[in-house]
Amino acid sequence: MSKSALIVIDMINTYDHPDANRLLPTVSEVVPTIARLLERARADGIPVIYVNDNFGEWRSHHGEIVDTALAAPHAELVEPIRPDDTSLFVVKARHSIFYETPLAYLLNQLGIAHVVLCGQVTEQCVLYSALDAHIRHLKVTVPRDAVAHIHDDLADAALRMMERNMSARICSTDEIEW
Repeated sequence: MSKSALIVIDMINTYDHPDANRLLPTVSEVVPTIARLLERARADGIPVIYVNDNFGEWRSHHGEIVDTALAAPHAELVEPIRPDDTSLFVVKARHSIFYETPLAYLLNQLGIAHVVLCGQVTEQCVLYSALDAHIRHLKVTVPRDAVAHIHDDLADAALRMMERNMSARICSTDEIEW
């Protein structure tokens, strides 16, 4: 099997945005699953890469982003999945984890051919990132129980699109094969 990486999308978050109230219930559901997935990846020696919005703070670095999220009202959603000392961190400004970031270069340097995408938001950043991974000829897996969404119907459509149009493997976290 190809070398894999677990990519955690936008989970280091203050939830201070217009869609937060609709997003928070599904984030609360997936955080324990993502925490277990992180534990499994780390135990299996799989690289863990956090790719996260910088919230327009161009002077911030990953430590500040984490500290800000941990000081926010929903820190309980960040603490169980916070980066550890072995985690890699890429800052992004737009929806796709690849758009104007060094992620493609990093994955190439690590010899990664398979990405497992978890995080938020299924119908936005996860969908666009899966497409960008697909056009870069990366194998994509998305565990449906480790992605949070704002709109149920759009999330279901996004998962179907990833599976059908991008050849992504949509499965449960327990079914992931590195």
